Amino acid sequence: MTSTHTESALRMSQLGTLSVLAWIGDPEEGHDMPYLLAYSLGDGEDGPEAGEAAARALLEANGLRVGDVVLDGTQSSMPVTVLVEAGQAVLTMPGLNAQCPAPPEWVAAADDHGQVYFLFATRPWPEAKPGVPVTAEMLQAFAGDESVLTSSAHCVLPVTKLRK
Repeated sequence: MTSTHTESALRMSQLGTLSVLAWIGDPEEGHDMPYLLAYSLGDGEDGPEAGEAAARALLEANGLRVGDVVLDGTQSSMPVTVLVEAGQAVLTMPGLNAQCPAPPEWVAAADDHGQVYFLFATRPWPEAKPGVPVTAEMLQAFAGDESVLTSSAHCVLPVTKLRK
């Protein structure tokens, strides 16, 4: 007999360091959708391959499909939420919480749209360590890579705020 708690803890230790990054497209080109990317550094137990498998298992356990299907969390209930408050984007899903600083233009776009485009990459991105700046070129090379896109979960999520 196996324990769900033990399996979950093992997957998270294999996932390694989870990071979240917020960005928007170029508003001057009419593209101001706020994006939120979650990814592992690939530094978990058993290496990057185990981390990728752990990410897939986490996504599957939460009903998120990997591939080119974009789920619409604004029309149906999903176990993933994005809270935007005090210049932070907070991602919550069963088994994890992660937050990142959100630039003012990202917060404004999230407020204007009322939603964010969320990607959870199963492929690790070890170069994008927390606290180390990510250049536009680095982001484009990773998030624009077809193999990353087709091995990620994609969904549109409503923005939530704290009630005052």
